[in-house]
Amino acid sequence: MSLVTLAQVLQPALSGGYAVAGLVTLGWEDMRAFVEAAEEERVPVILQAGPSCRENTPLPVLAAMFRHLGEGASVPVVAHLDHGHSAAECREAIDCGFTSVMYDGSRKPLAQNIDETAAITAMAHAAGVSCEGEIGFVGYSGGEASAGTDPDEAARFARETGVDAMAVSVGNLHLQQGQGAGLDEARIRDIEALTDVPLVIHGGSGVPEAQRRALARGSHICKFNIGTELRMAFGAALRKAVNADPDRFDRVQILRDTHAPMVAATRRVLRTMR
Repeated sequence: MSLVTLAQVLQPALSGGYAVAGLVTLGWEDMRAFVEAAEEERVPVILQAGPSCRENTPLPVLAAMFRHLGEGASVPVVAHLDHGHSAAECREAIDCGFTSVMYDGSRKPLAQNIDETAAITAMAHAAGVSCEGEIGFVGYSGGEASAGTDPDEAARFARETGVDAMAVSVGNLHLQQGQGAGLDEARIRDIEALTDVPLVIHGGSGVPEAQRRALARGSHICKFNIGTELRMAFGAALRKAVNADPDRFDRVQILRDTHAPMVAATRRVLRTMR
């Protein structure tokens, strides 16, 4: 296969009754494991470069790694900018070779969010790239509180921006280290009654697996972002590898021991979306 856009994997998911995982990457070791897991499960995968990743690795380097993995993969791979906070950042990602960008105007007033997201969507589409936007605000575990998505505002946002995917706030939280109380399914149904744009859940690690699976099969939610769950798996594997031999110092050897556990953990995540 080759690199594909977000729309190219989400539209089949919407019609086929499944979701695609947006996996938050932090480096070569996890993104390589994510693609291998997707190949073993024979499903598409979305590699996501979020703000914390971009703090340590420049966008052109991330784009090159994503593209290298995607071009050699046997399944569709999306190279996705997660939580872009400016048109300039989204433009840089597009110019570097990302196939999808997410513009996050969720902290801004509705009209401003719509105007800015619409402009970035138009820019992305002109380059043959997909765009995801966010309406409502998804908060953070132990941090900023959420502002739930209003269904009427979501319908307007989808209609006026032309986004390929719409992230919503329906009880989800970023950075949850365990499964939470679950998503507000009534609010999800109200949103999807007013728009057929594929929906995205940020903070998918906190969604109970049974609900994740049920919503993937029976709602307009076509993408679950998973970050914390797999970061914890990587941290556990790395800790075990380091402690296994206190005298070992070669990080290539140490990191090699994290690969199989990360592939296994990712495969478990991918199976919750089918």
